[in-house]
Amino acid sequence: MTTDPAAVQDASDSPLRRALWVGEWQVAADLNQISRSDNVVRLEPKAMAVLLHLASRPQQVVSREELLSAVWAGVVVGDNALTQVVIKLRKALGDTAREPAYVQAVAKKGYRLVAAVRRVDTSAPESTVVPAPASGLEPGPAPGRRRQVMPWAAAALAAFLLLLGVARMMQPAATTERQVQEPNPRGESPRATAPTVRVEAFEVLGAQPDQLLLARAVTADLVTDLSKVSGLSVVSSNFPTQPTSQSALRPRYVLSGTVQQEGDRLRLNVLLTDTDTGRPLWSERLDRHVRDLFEVQDSLVARVLEVLPVKVSEAETRRIAQRSTRDLQAYETFVRAQAALLVRRPEQNEAARALYWEAISRDPAFARAYAGLALTYALEYQQSWAPEGAKALARAAEFAQTALRMRPDMPEAHWVLAFVGAQQRQHADALRDLDQALQLNPSYADAYALKAGILTYVGRPADAVAQLQLALRLNPDAGSLYFLLLGRAYYFLGDAEQARLNLERTLERNPQNLEARIYLAATLWQGGDHATAQWQLSEIRSLEPGFASEAWLAAYPLTASAQKQKLLAAMVAMGL
Repeated sequence: MTTDPAAVQDASDSPLRRALWVGEWQVAADLNQISRSDNVVRLEPKAMAVLLHLASRPQQVVSREELLSAVWAGVVVGDNALTQVVIKLRKALGDTAREPAYVQAVAKKGYRLVAAVRRVDTSAPESTVVPAPASGLEPGPAPGRRRQVMPWAAAALAAFLLLLGVARMMQPAATTERQVQEPNPRGESPRATAPTVRVEAFEVLGAQPDQLLLARAVTADLVTDLSKVSGLSVVSSNFPTQPTSQSALRPRYVLSGTVQQEGDRLRLNVLLTDTDTGRPLWSERLDRHVRDLFEVQDSLVARVLEVLPVKVSEAETRRIAQRSTRDLQAYETFVRAQAALLVRRPEQNEAARALYWEAISRDPAFARAYAGLALTYALEYQQSWAPEGAKALARAAEFAQTALRMRPDMPEAHWVLAFVGAQQRQHADALRDLDQALQLNPSYADAYALKAGILTYVGRPADAVAQLQLALRLNPDAGSLYFLLLGRAYYFLGDAEQARLNLERTLERNPQNLEARIYLAATLWQGGDHATAQWQLSEIRSLEPGFASEAWLAAYPLTASAQKQKLLAAMVAMGL
């Protein structure tokens, strides 16, 4: 018997007449289930999507990046999301990682479907089979079925039809992507027409911890300075190289470099590259005294802006030149304070506060240090570290206003004031402060992220996801808090799978995040996974032995009543 390509096409037009087999399993993509004899196994949608994508290219290695892009289109997840789905898929297929008969992991490359893939015309007297490409590792045909070799044209057509089935199944996710990436009518998204530059984290040529802090500071300040230019979009380091649907945010230019300090000498090598041509546009090697750090930064920004195709207004030039401090020791102390603040633990928060005060003692007009100081008090209230939370929050507001009075053109001052306003449940004022910060710096990823958090508080989690998509495109190397905000928004949207994936990503980066564990426990409990939820509860009680849901919610800035009731119901049901 020979296989006629026209017959294959006719059969594919009627899904009821054709069945997809992977090994011994018949796949029903529309029902999210697989069956073998009388054994029917339900798959979660992402597991089915992974199976279909692998089945579209049997015997071929499919990279993890391709699977993440295809199955989680428009959603930012980590590698662990794919790993967990593959584990579930193997379990459903009765497969093992050690001796795979279906899904084989290929180290540092991806996954490969090693089982035979067949399309069977159920209306024909004999089975019409679309085989996997020939391979020395290809399993033999299923017992009782005759394996047919198709002409290459029919095989290509079958692969196309299978991919079309995957695309149709993924349509809801694609619709979600279009929704979350729709520009905000208030103009909060970055300008699509502006040239985009990616500032990569400067590498350290030295082993001392202080040099790493210096490299991070140089990188962060370059991002801050370039972001003050209205005609430029700036992306932080480690921007994903895969294309995204928002191609305007793919960087045309890349700024990279190295930092080395030896004694009182500071050496920087800086390179600006055009990614379209792969050619360097400008490079410079600087060897200066450490005390000249600020002059070095000023000259770097000026040279980059001379090379890039942007126009810089006089006001922007003045704003770039006006640094928060010109005292090198105050600046170095401030950098150490910033590093301590990021840890988000009470003892490190106290250390950061002492360092901010030290920087202010060196330079009483250091506005960024006052903004950092305000944040230590706001975090003390938010995390319930302060015995008198109301006083801590009042101090936070006081220092945030001080920073703003000193530098009304500093986006960070507006951001901190918005953070304090969110803790005070003054959400409308906080959103206005963030709009102001974004007017000053349209590439301010943290402003989009904080805005997302507040939008969730007021009952707009779908809008929150849209803001977080922008934030993560501008700062893909963000810390755990971005993923917490995503997990929280998805929880209230009722998307338990995405909530769990993002909350797990949060805890991978910061296992001591109490809020992430609360939301993850609630997600698991309401999804019926009580055993795993109980494990999260034990972690919550370990982090905070006296935890009580009502006391925690009393200080929590969630104001949407329906969302608050949903979370409280889960916490009460779990015994919190």
